[in-house]
Amino acid sequence: MTGSAQRPLLFLDVDGPLIPFGAAPDRYPSFATGSHSPGDEANPLLTRIDPAHGPRLLALPCDVVWATTWMAEANDCIAPRIGLPRLAVVLWPEPSAVDDQDERHGLHWKTRTLVDWAAGRPFAWVDDELTDTDRAWVAAHHPGPALLHRVDPRLGLTDGDYAALDSWLRRQIRVPGR
Repeated sequence: MTGSAQRPLLFLDVDGPLIPFGAAPDRYPSFATGSHSPGDEANPLLTRIDPAHGPRLLALPCDVVWATTWMAEANDCIAPRIGLPRLAVVLWPEPSAVDDQDERHGLHWKTRTLVDWAAGRPFAWVDDELTDTDRAWVAAHHPGPALLHRVDPRLGLTDGDYAALDSWLRRQIRVPGR
């Protein structure tokens, strides 16, 4: 990996990538966890989360970080449902005038914070709201490799998404000359 022995980061959103939405409700399977899970009453959409996501995320050669408005609640409600350990969580700053200006120019409100959080480390960002504006801003402001991977929120993470992420992440950890 260029300049660092650390594994790449994978910034993971919840709504869209893990909890699909936007299609007809009967299109989504319901995944029972075998027991009552935290948050089931408060958010019945949690049953849409496929427990197979946990092992698939853990198999990726990266450090997974929650990059969601769920923040720490993702560790309480999502992680146990899919078999993930407690993960690091990006804490979002309070909205500012810069955020308002960014939004007017099409930059996602998470973009600056994730680039700061990565601190030059290679990262993949999985979200359903990514645009070319975010890609261009990251390319201009992040010194390391970055993959901004948009997921169709109607489908959530698919086999194709996992294949693309795995391939990109593995390229980041290859040692030159091997």
